[in-house]
Amino acid sequence: MKNILLKSAQIFVLMSMMNFLLSVFILNIVHFPDGHFGMHPFLILIECLVALIVAFITVCIFRKNYHSVLRIAALFQAVYFICLILSGFNPFGSHDINIYSLLLYVNSFIVLLIVYLLHLFYLKIILAKSKN
Repeated sequence: MKNILLKSAQIFVLMSMMNFLLSVFILNIVHFPDGHFGMHPFLILIECLVALIVAFITVCIFRKNYHSVLRIAALFQAVYFICLILSGFNPFGSHDINIYSLLLYVNSFIVLLIVYLLHLFYLKIILAKSKN
């Protein structure tokens, strides 16, 4: 039981920090006006913390259903999407805020892909050690 809670906490913190850092990276690359978008990464960090808390409570309640890294990551992803939608990030349109919102949704898929690839890499290492 503790192993699942610890594993889920690690995944949630990793995905939260990656979403935050990639949102800062997006702002630095695209060069949106600072007056409108300067504090958005901190809003993303707050949303990630809310998603982290909700997802962790969900894992605590339904411990037996979340035994896989991919299920835990998908849970965080779903809760994070709901947080983005509820906070008003609309990816449809041609204004700067809509483009930034679309990049946030793409960013979250990239984070999920990175977690999946790290999981596959970890499994290959464990499999190689078990064969020896």
